Amino acid sequence: MISHIRPALTLFALLTLLTGVAYPALVTGIGQALFRDRANGSLLKGNHGSELIGQPFDDDRYFWGRPSATTPAYNGTASSGSNQGPTNPELLKDIGDRVEAMRKAHPDQTGPVPVDLVTASASGLDPHISPAAAEYQVMRVATKRGKSADEIRRLVADHTESRTFGVLGEPRVNVLKLNLALDGK
Repeated sequence: MISHIRPALTLFALLTLLTGVAYPALVTGIGQALFRDRANGSLLKGNHGSELIGQPFDDDRYFWGRPSATTPAYNGTASSGSNQGPTNPELLKDIGDRVEAMRKAHPDQTGPVPVDLVTASASGLDPHISPAAAEYQVMRVATKRGKSADEIRRLVADHTESRTFGVLGEPRVNVLKLNLALDGK
C-alpha cells in the first residue's frame, strides 16, 4: 500500500508546486513586466480610483455615470446585475423614476433620455457612458461650472474612446477620466 501512496503524494506535491506556486509566479511576473498598469487594477494617478470601475457622481458639476446594480453603489466585490427581466414591475418603476429624475435635472433636454443613464450594466460597475449620454448632460455641467457648452463638448470629444481595434464595441466616454479633466487633474 505504501508503494501506491508515496508516488501519489510525490505527484501531489510536485503539481502543487507547479500549478500553485511556479505558474502563478510566472504569470504575475509577466503581467508586472509587460502590463504593469493593467495588472495592478488600472489605477489612475493621484489615487482617484480605477478606470475600469464606475464611481458615484451626484454633484451637478460632474457628469453622471450609469446607475450601479451593486450595494453599496459601484462595489467591486458585489459585481452583478439586478437579474430583473425587462417586464419586471420593479425594474420598470426604477427606470421610470430615473427618467423622471434625469428630466428634472436637465429641463433643457426634450428628447429621449439615453438608455445608459437609466439602466445599470450587466456588472453594475460600468465606468463608461455613450457620447449621447454625455451630450445629454453638457448644458447642466456647463451651467454649473460657468463654462460654455462648446468648451465642455470639446472636453467630452477629447475623452471619447473609439471602438476597440476600430470594430469592437461602440464609442464611449470614461466618466471618471472626464470628471478628473473637468477638475483639471
